[in-house]
Amino acid sequence: MAHMEPTKPRTRAPRAASSAAKAPRTRATARAAKAPRTVTAPYDTADYLKTEEDMVGLLEAALEDGHPQVIAAALGAIARAHGMTKIAKETGLNREGLYKTLSGEGNPELETFIKVIQALGLQLHATPKAG
Repeated sequence: MAHMEPTKPRTRAPRAASSAAKAPRTRATARAAKAPRTVTAPYDTADYLKTEEDMVGLLEAALEDGHPQVIAAALGAIARAHGMTKIAKETGLNREGLYKTLSGEGNPELETFIKVIQALGLQLHATPKAG
């Protein structure tokens, strides 16, 4: 008879702990897993400025608001709708600088503001404040 070595009992190797504990599966989580994902895109006001009237209306509303950041953001949206490269060429200003200055975070100097208004073919008019 051949000599056989005693065999060791087989034990299952310990499983590595997962980084996230699994939550019990419920009907709500099962439905959420099957629901299609909603795809969103960033909102840009410039995409909705199709006519000169749209652009003038936006700028007038921003000027009525009176906050410099709102005015700069409105002017930036109008410039993007026209084409920032075209506005940069017409004003002689840096395109990247215009993007930054005419964002809601920017604070354009009066000279920049006037150059952009002129490049857009717009005029500003002053009227007495009502009330």
